[in-house]
Amino acid sequence: MHESPIIDLGGLHIDLSVVLMLVVTCTIVFVLALLATRNLSVDKPGKLQNFMEWAVEFVQGLISSSMDLKKGRPFLSLGMTLILFIFVANLLGLPFGVVTEYDNKESATVFGHQITSVAEAFDKAHETKPNEHVEVGVNWWKSPTADASVSMGLAGLIFVMVHFLGMTRNTKGYFKHYFQPFWFFFPINLIEQFSKLLTHGMRLFGNIFAGEVLIAQLIKLGTLNAFGAVASVVGLVVWQGFSIFVGAIQAFVFTILTFVYISQAIDTHEEH
Repeated sequence: MHESPIIDLGGLHIDLSVVLMLVVTCTIVFVLALLATRNLSVDKPGKLQNFMEWAVEFVQGLISSSMDLKKGRPFLSLGMTLILFIFVANLLGLPFGVVTEYDNKESATVFGHQITSVAEAFDKAHETKPNEHVEVGVNWWKSPTADASVSMGLAGLIFVMVHFLGMTRNTKGYFKHYFQPFWFFFPINLIEQFSKLLTHGMRLFGNIFAGEVLIAQLIKLGTLNAFGAVASVVGLVVWQGFSIFVGAIQAFVFTILTFVYISQAIDTHEEH
């Protein structure tokens, strides 16, 4: 695996590849939505308009499966944003990678800041193998959801939104459910809420990160010999095809769980 391009800025560790890929993901989703809604037509809808209409109906189906559609309709734009953003983000690391190689830590700079992850890798390598020539690769192009901070950040946003909705739209029922079925279940119910946050984000991160690790190993296999090259090409074709399916499933799972959590927060116990 290659290093991430991390710099220190204002006391914060900033992963430039994550920033770059988030910008790329947002741009792709924005352009896709813009093109799909630019020339709307009732008689002769274009392919992108048909796709977007199908996506809207699909998200409405997700909402209606977890709550009353009248209550859930305001969250339609949230669902569309989530499923498109996560699906695109999951697939960005599949087509290709952008890697830069550094043979010394002095040259590993960007915007006048040293790439600290590369410097640390050189220092560690020189401690273990002081007489060997070392090169460190930096990966600039990857799926942003393959980074735990991005996946957990998305889950954290949903977590805050869900509990805010519960406290404002269903105040009595929201606080009451922490003490059900008995008051001494409060610690368990509290732990359950934080476990939802952890599993919501880590499920997405784990699946996408594992896929990119396997792709990296298949690429490395292709450098061994002729047989490894053939096996690498076949493995990459098969796995990338499967990764598209995995990326779609993970976008679906994250979105449907979001609606389930919203439904649990805004509906009273009696309504369930």
